[in-house]
Amino acid sequence: MTSLKRAIVDTSTDSGLANKVFLRSSRGKCVKVVREIYLRQDIPCSSHLCVPCTADAVPDANGRVKPFILSATPPKTSAYPNGHYLVPDTNIFLYCMDVMEHKSAFHDVVVLQTVLDELRNRSLPLYNRLRGLTNSEDKRFYVFHNDFRKETYVKRYPGESINDRNDRAIRAACRWYTSHLQEAVAGSKTKVPMIVMLSDDKANLNLARNDGIECTNIRDYVKGFDNADELLDMISASLEDQEARAGRGDMLYPEYYSMSKMQTGIRSGTMHQGTFNVSPYNFLEGTIHVPAFDRPLIVLGRENINRAVTGDLVVVELLPKDQWKQPSSKIVEEEALGKNDNAETEGPEVIETEQERRALIDEAKRSQQGSAEGRPQPTAKVVGIIKRNWRYYVGHIDPSSVAKSKGRGQQTVFLLPMDKRIPKIRIRTRQASEITGKRIVVSIDTWDRTSRYPVGHYVRSLGELETKGAETEALLLEYDVQYRPFPKAVLDCLPREGHDWVVPPMDDPRWKGRVDYRDKLICSIDPPGCQDIDDALHATLLPNGNYEVGVHIADVTHFVKPNTPMDDEATARGTTVYLVDKRIDMLPMLLGTDLCSLKPYVERFAFSTIWEITPDADIISVKFNKSAIKSREAFSYEQAQLRIDDKSQQDELTQGMRILLQLSKKLKQKRMDAGALNLASPEVRIEADSETSDPIDVKTKQLLETNSLVEEFMLLANISVATKIYDAFPQTAMLRRHGAPPATNFEDLQKQLQVRKGLSLRVDSSKALADSLDECVDSKEPFFNTLVRILATRCMLSAEYFCSGTQAYPEFRHYGLASEIYTHFTSPIRRYADVVAHRQLAAAIDYEPLHPMFHSKSKLEAICKNINVRHRNAQFAGRASVEYYVGQALKARGMAQEEAFVMKVFSNGIVVFVPRFGIEGVVKVGEMMGVQNGEKAELDEEKFVLSVGERRLGLFEKVKVEVKDELEEASGKRKIAIKLLD
Repeated sequence: MTSLKRAIVDTSTDSGLANKVFLRSSRGKCVKVVREIYLRQDIPCSSHLCVPCTADAVPDANGRVKPFILSATPPKTSAYPNGHYLVPDTNIFLYCMDVMEHKSAFHDVVVLQTVLDELRNRSLPLYNRLRGLTNSEDKRFYVFHNDFRKETYVKRYPGESINDRNDRAIRAACRWYTSHLQEAVAGSKTKVPMIVMLSDDKANLNLARNDGIECTNIRDYVKGFDNADELLDMISASLEDQEARAGRGDMLYPEYYSMSKMQTGIRSGTMHQGTFNVSPYNFLEGTIHVPAFDRPLIVLGRENINRAVTGDLVVVELLPKDQWKQPSSKIVEEEALGKNDNAETEGPEVIETEQERRALIDEAKRSQQGSAEGRPQPTAKVVGIIKRNWRYYVGHIDPSSVAKSKGRGQQTVFLLPMDKRIPKIRIRTRQASEITGKRIVVSIDTWDRTSRYPVGHYVRSLGELETKGAETEALLLEYDVQYRPFPKAVLDCLPREGHDWVVPPMDDPRWKGRVDYRDKLICSIDPPGCQDIDDALHATLLPNGNYEVGVHIADVTHFVKPNTPMDDEATARGTTVYLVDKRIDMLPMLLGTDLCSLKPYVERFAFSTIWEITPDADIISVKFNKSAIKSREAFSYEQAQLRIDDKSQQDELTQGMRILLQLSKKLKQKRMDAGALNLASPEVRIEADSETSDPIDVKTKQLLETNSLVEEFMLLANISVATKIYDAFPQTAMLRRHGAPPATNFEDLQKQLQVRKGLSLRVDSSKALADSLDECVDSKEPFFNTLVRILATRCMLSAEYFCSGTQAYPEFRHYGLASEIYTHFTSPIRRYADVVAHRQLAAAIDYEPLHPMFHSKSKLEAICKNINVRHRNAQFAGRASVEYYVGQALKARGMAQEEAFVMKVFSNGIVVFVPRFGIEGVVKVGEMMGVQNGEKAELDEEKFVLSVGERRLGLFEKVKVEVKDELEEASGKRKIAIKLLD
């Protein structure tokens, strides 16, 4: 593997040829590389004012001249009454991309090749965002290849730093643009726009002024705009003077180790790296899973967390054994400890640190008193950050941090993030009164050792708190769901016929290799109202007494070709995201709900899997074909169940569904006998008013036999396809695995079941776990078994997509399904992994060759990494949407009294699960009816019982609760408030 290190010398001649010399490391050796650059004089300035450049423009290979971008009437301000073009340096894009993207400002911008290349080397995400700006017709951002134009090429002097050379190149480009445009309009009455260099580098600005170049820093520039307050708020705090920040206050946190020291520690095993995760119940406790330990390492307290934010990739060092502790047995929320913080003050409030210190001392004492089973666990401290996971954060301004006396002056306020695992964020704002009470987006810029909290900047407002639009967009941003409209380049990939597209006649070349299944009695079975129908099925009796069963999947890859803008967009989105009231599509609606969707009564292209199956559900053979089908009916689960159960229905389509149901039961039993798990997760559906669409009630989803019917044949198709594509592409098959969870993951649940119910949970295999879960029953409480399955699900590892060449075959196994190999093939409209599997299957059956990019293991690994994240985020976003709408439904129907079950016990509260709404919530001691102020609570950690006065609350017990919605001060979200009744 080689990597380009840096340019060391530039040489050029008057002949228009330049040499660039690089040092490149290759297999441990330093190699000198010389590249020749041909300098040109035909690279246009791209200004509509410039007649010479227009006349000299060189056509491309297709004979087309690229349209000029910079306006003939660029923006005018009081400082630049004749209009101006902006030339920003690299730091402006590094630290001010949010404000550069604002639609009201920053038009007619010259992006120098020097700046673009430097940005790509320093931040690929920001580079991609800048590329997006250069593709925007409204913003008019022009990439000028200054390093290839003879008059603007700047050679690097011996001993000159790369940064100084680049700054000089920017100034040279500004001088050339000024003189070039003056010459272009000479002799006319046209006034030349000012060329303005935009920078926050004081040295670069001084040198530019000495050269007579018009220049300014970004703060002075935006002060001339009507919405200056908003634009100034959007500038990164990282541009603030570093020396001024370093001189503030005491050092509150330890200094991070150097990268070399951390690398040495990791290699020697004295340090460990992993992803930092904050406890949802205690913001001062985090965990890190590292391979060297069976259990996660615990990180307790602000100093040991040392500015890590949940999701960061960190390096930790173990603390001495006498500092090892048990996980916290207390619910600790930031708003309780930090409500007296002053946003303007960097130092800690004394009362807080004393409270935290007492809490940690109490925790340490309790851990020393634990039994052998509750012995202290290894604790660690964060000594460095490998990679920050900072993103856009959504929240609202803490009203108590806003100083009313400051009016419109700049002040520092706290943002309270929606995600309670994220610390409060300090932002400087001039519009505190305007954004208080709104859901806003911020970005973290820095977190110095002198600051108790991270510092960020305002990005934009989403709207008033609690409005449906603002809250929906907020949760999409929180889970990084790409919800913007599809760009024009993607829509241009759609069939020109639009909704009029039809399956072509059989003599059309598109039928080559395709099988005609339009005579099969095929139907689809989906949730009510489903429009993006991925799958359909059929079954018929064969003359030999066996059955022909077909699963037909939407042929998305007929329309979505590799390496096109549509494919790139689908790759980035990874999955369709389903919210209660909307769907964020992976593919444009024309495909997802029409041309690909296997709607009834119309012909559609499909990818079919056809089995011959015995009456005992043994597979005799399987074949795969690209096909054309015509679905006879689109059933909901309920409709299909009613049709199957109606004995008066004896038509062939209904008989086929009965065959499918009969076989699905036998297939499921075979899976269960092999050790497949029947786990559980709470699922509810929201009932809405038919006229207003407002949520009015919550119902628990009822699963029918037809749900299982569809599931079994989709599982069978996925397993069959996985085997086929792995045989064809053993190194690059797109597969999905579910690792066996470590036995330690179940230790707490095992002990809880043994102590509370006298039940054992066997985890030596998936079969043993499945059997013991079946035995975890309470004759007096039917829901108890479901509760245990929900808790067991949380002990599992997450399933993940992977490239077959990255794992040994035994690691392919899907633990939950008890299958040796598995993939996703049956939902290509909504999952990109299925699209890849379709392409690989098409190549495996010699329908069409596989695109070279899908022969690359590294490319497949990158795709898997992205879709694993997108899939997980989509699940979280869906659950958050349900939670929001459950709250809205409760708001409509008022307070309710419901049964609940105790899921966790802490020393100062419990966590309960309410089956009726599929939700769980924290009930603190003070929120229990009948509890007197100051009444002492005691936790028996060995028996999992919390005693409050005469009341004893044990794990798994059924309790009565009062459920209502309320606005949570900390997050600004409407949440479910649960109060324990007597």
